[in-house]
Amino acid sequence: MSRVYDLISADSHIEVPPDIWSKGVPDPFKDIAPKRIVLPNGGDGFLVEGGIYQGGSNLYAGKTPEEYNPIGLKWIDMAGTGDGHQRLEEMDMDGVDAEVLYPGVGGVLNMTKGIRNDDAYHALIRTYNRWLVDEYCAPDPDRLIGVGCIPSRGLDQALEELELAAEAGLKVAALSKFPTGKDYPTPEDDRFWAAAIDLDMPVTVHVSFPKPRDQAFAYPYFPPKHLRPPDYVTRLSRYGIRGALTVVQMVMSGLFDRFPSLEIYFAESQIGWVPIYLEQLDHNYRRHRYWAEEIYRLKPLGQLPSEYIKGHILWGFFNDPIGVKVRHEVGVDNIVWGGDFPHVESEWPNSVKLLDSQLKGVPDDERRKMVAGNAARFLRLEP
Repeated sequence: MSRVYDLISADSHIEVPPDIWSKGVPDPFKDIAPKRIVLPNGGDGFLVEGGIYQGGSNLYAGKTPEEYNPIGLKWIDMAGTGDGHQRLEEMDMDGVDAEVLYPGVGGVLNMTKGIRNDDAYHALIRTYNRWLVDEYCAPDPDRLIGVGCIPSRGLDQALEELELAAEAGLKVAALSKFPTGKDYPTPEDDRFWAAAIDLDMPVTVHVSFPKPRDQAFAYPYFPPKHLRPPDYVTRLSRYGIRGALTVVQMVMSGLFDRFPSLEIYFAESQIGWVPIYLEQLDHNYRRHRYWAEEIYRLKPLGQLPSEYIKGHILWGFFNDPIGVKVRHEVGVDNIVWGGDFPHVESEWPNSVKLLDSQLKGVPDDERRKMVAGNAARFLRLEP
C-alpha cells in the first residue's frame, strides 16, 4: 500500500558531522577524509584539503533569534545533527511526513571543493551517496529521501554516479553544475539528460549553479572581442535572482525542446520574484532576440522563455507570503514547499504553524499541491 503524504519538506539538510559519513572512504583515500578539529572559538571545525570549515554555522532549528549565534557552534548541541532515527523523531515533532535531504554545511559538496585528486574527489562523493542509502536513510527510505550528489568533474563520472544512485534506490539526484562540469550548457550534456529520463530519475538543483567564471553560454558564433555586445543570455535573466540565470541557460540551449518530459526542481529559491522575472525575461527576449540571433547565430525559440519555464521548472519556497499571494503567476503546479531544517530559515518544530499563517485563505486543493502533491508527483512517490 502506498504511503499518503500530507506534508513534505522538499528542502531539508543532513548536518551529520562529516567525519561520520566519510568513515567509509576507501583505503587509498583515507587521508583526504574530513578530520574534526576544535577551532580557537571552541566550536567544531573540520580540516580538509583546501582549508578549514567551521562546523554548524548555519544550524538554527529550535533556537530563537536572541539565542542564535553562528560562531563557536558544536554539532552535538544542535537539532538536526543526529542519525536517521533521530531525524524521524524530529520530523514527527514538526508534523512532517517526509523530507528531501540535501547535504548541508558539513556535506560532501563543501568537503570536496579543494580536493585536487579527481579519484579522491569521486571517492568521497561515492562514499556519501552509499552512506545515504546504507545508513542514514535506511530506517525509513519513504520518509528520509536522500538526494544523490552528482560529481561535476566530467560527464562520464556524472553518468556513472547517476546510474549507481538509481540502482541503489535513491529517488532524486542533484547537480551542482551542468553535467559536463562546465559553467554553461553544451550538446554533450544531453547524454546525462537522456539517461535521467531513461532511469526515471528526477533531477534537482539546490538554489542555482555557481555564477559563470568566463562565459554564460556556448554561442554558435562569438564576434571578436572588440565587436562583442553585452552577453545576451545573462541579460535575459537580469531581473531574476537565485536560479534565474541557470534556468535561462537551459531554456536558451533548447534543452526542453529536446527533452519535453524533463522537469527540474530548484530548491530554496523563494517564489515572490518569479513573476517579474518571467515578465521581464519575455520583454527582454522580444526586445533583444533579433540582434542576438543575427550576431550570435542563435536559432529562434519555439515558445516564449516564460512558457518553457512554466512547463518544466519547479520552484521551492520556505517562508514567502508575497510569493503565496502571486502563486497563480508562478503556477500552482510549479511550487514546492521546504522547511530547510535545520538551517537558519527553519521554523522547526513549528512548520505547520508557519504554513497555516502563510497559506491562510488558500483553497485546500492548492495548499495540498504546494505542501505535498507537487513534490510527491515530481519524486514519483504516489501512483
